[in-house]
Amino acid sequence: MKASVILSHPYSESFNHAIFRTVCRTLDELNVEVFKHDLYLENFNPVLSVNELGTDSSNDPLVNQYTAEMMESDLLVFIHPNWWGQPPAILKGYIDRIFRPPHAYDFSEKEGAGGVPEPKLCGKYGIVFNTSNTAEERETDFFGDPLESIWKQCIFAFCGIGGYYRKMFRIVSDSDQALREKWLLEAEQAVEGIVRDFSKTGG
Repeated sequence: MKASVILSHPYSESFNHAIFRTVCRTLDELNVEVFKHDLYLENFNPVLSVNELGTDSSNDPLVNQYTAEMMESDLLVFIHPNWWGQPPAILKGYIDRIFRPPHAYDFSEKEGAGGVPEPKLCGKYGIVFNTSNTAEERETDFFGDPLESIWKQCIFAFCGIGGYYRKMFRIVSDSDQALREKWLLEAEQAVEGIVRDFSKTGG
């Protein structure tokens, strides 16, 4: 089994980084081959170029590496804060440049780009860990939890990823060390459970 773990947070001491380390360690201990990436640390360029637009290739080595690893991976794990109900811009750029046709989805010649896309990532499992400083009731009732729609429907389901788990840790700014350790244990147990179930069912 293989997993891509993608971190998107600029501050090295953030709780997102702690989640990243916990997830990677847990997968290592479960003998899962892990592709570990901190997008900020690796200076990933999130801007989709004109040359890449509408093509299946890129001159950017990181784009080609991330794309190949995505295709190889059984588990796709994303760790990021909730910024304006969206992922950070660097991660949005990752989606733009990596989750593209014909790798993540494609259109049939018969239907063209206006038709229903053909998903290409079927059989994979999507995992998202988020952090937020917004109360759950306000997030759901006032904002409508846009991250849930973005990940579950607009990205994963669109590309054929049926297996899905997402956890939001909140409110991070008010949390103490004990609570953060509890959250990290939750992340560890979630990953363990998903790997165990995925191993039994094969996706």
